Amino acid sequence: MIQTERLNIYPLSDEEMRDVIQNESNEALKAAYSEMLAGCLENPEQRIWHALWVLQLNDGSGKIIGSLSFKGLNDNGMVEIGYGINPEYEGKGLMTEAVSAAVRWASKQPGVLSIEAETEPDNIASQRVLEKAGFIPSGVIGAEGPRYIWKNG
Repeated sequence: MIQTERLNIYPLSDEEMRDVIQNESNEALKAAYSEMLAGCLENPEQRIWHALWVLQLNDGSGKIIGSLSFKGLNDNGMVEIGYGINPEYEGKGLMTEAVSAAVRWASKQPGVLSIEAETEPDNIASQRVLEKAGFIPSGVIGAEGPRYIWKNG
């Protein structure tokens, strides 16, 4: 578990991920979560890089307000982070807090040499989260839009 000032961030178990998939109404998210679970099951030794991590308020409410994930650790030591937050919690700095903590944690894990992210070109809020968390534009346009790379320091 990763703890921040306001959040507990932790990966779901396979069973918890199955529950999320079963209860997800958005077909695109359901497909993404199913792909993540498949990654967990196919790569148990690297499960942490495929799991869905939840963002839980640590104010005693236990409320889950969003999630993040790493999209596998590739052969070049690169992990990609993706994230989302419930709309009522946007604009409060919680996602920046979560992403910052998650990338600091990931950067200290064996085999991780770089951390990247991709965001849609018109998603200014997500771009700001990345910039505040220490990412800089890489100059590459990926499938979802501009790619960013995290610079430690």
